[in-house]
Amino acid sequence: MSLVSLLGVLALVPLALVDLVFCVETFLGLKPLPPSPLPGGPPPSIALLVPAHDEAPTLGAAHAMLAGLVAAGVRVVVVADNCRDETAAVAAAAGCEVVVRNDPLRRGKGHALAAGRDYLSADPPGIVVFLDADCTIDAGSLARLAARAAACDRVAQAANLLTPDPLAPPAIQISNFAFAVKNLLRQRGAARLGAAAILNGTGVAFPWPAIARLALATDNIVEDLALGIALVKCGQAPIFEEAARVWSPASTVSGTATQRARWEAGFVATARQFAWPLLRGGIARRDFRRFWLGAHLLVPALSLLMLANVAAGLLALGLASAAAARLPAAFAAILLAMMALAVIAAWLVEGRRHMPARSLLQIPRYLGWKLTLYLRLLSGRQAAAWIRTERAPQAASPDERR
Repeated sequence: MSLVSLLGVLALVPLALVDLVFCVETFLGLKPLPPSPLPGGPPPSIALLVPAHDEAPTLGAAHAMLAGLVAAGVRVVVVADNCRDETAAVAAAAGCEVVVRNDPLRRGKGHALAAGRDYLSADPPGIVVFLDADCTIDAGSLARLAARAAACDRVAQAANLLTPDPLAPPAIQISNFAFAVKNLLRQRGAARLGAAAILNGTGVAFPWPAIARLALATDNIVEDLALGIALVKCGQAPIFEEAARVWSPASTVSGTATQRARWEAGFVATARQFAWPLLRGGIARRDFRRFWLGAHLLVPALSLLMLANVAAGLLALGLASAAAARLPAAFAAILLAMMALAVIAAWLVEGRRHMPARSLLQIPRYLGWKLTLYLRLLSGRQAAAWIRTERAPQAASPDERR
């Protein structure tokens, strides 16, 4: 092996390790998890905590769900955070308890959740469940999620999914498929490994002692991810409850760009801060959950990971042409094939309801769109803050249509 070939292969090793983490989680997540048995006895008392910023139309559309949960004995607390519309009035009309918060200097979901937690502290429930205002959850999923959190005395994350939309533009369908890979398949795979669930910020159940001690009032735009890291570091790794489902409608193209900008900018910043310390700490403490969370944080968004593999393949081909170093090109081709196989398997198992086969032809165009988004993020031209995201007209969840 020539020196050029050796250096080329070594340069691909970090990408290979990141690909391996993604593929392990994805392949292990192709099969649904078996239902977790729950103990009998009286169910825990539940408070559903809904942070809302200018969400009057969304809450109005969810009136039946909210009123039904209130009638079933669930405390539904809506935090109307720096609202300029009728969010508080709409929530109250559905029977919800309302906390009005006006503090333009301290904005963001974390501050809204802290205000709701402080309100509940006067009469603490057994379990607090976070639910974003644009999400829906049925009574059965809510009860199972709360029961699992109470039984394990751990924070529990529901499967957070987007409602399939066969009429959405291809870019939205591909993005929704990637969302399902992250929030369902990779969550399943991590659970099979015994790793921690990744908190998604909605459909998360907290036993009261756990939420009472958490620092919620932060400006972190991915506060859910930061909370999960804090729980793993203190030995209270969150668990994944696949049988509980939370649904939200697919967004518009511009809304998807806003959502992805917020999440991916925050994810990258969090990964840069915590990934390597978690990996080192996991090895030093022989703590697999801490180690795997660090490894998980090294995996970027699926689109960016595919772009990295394509770029690596092109560079390796260029190296082979310029210096007759074929081994790096072969290695890069294997990595790209492994990633493609994982994505195709994920589409066959879970993706077809989000993305028809014809949308596969739009993947190169979608990758170009995401590359433009990343460039805007790097240049600072794309916002990454907690703002109300555009949404497509809401449809019933798959669970509701059954």
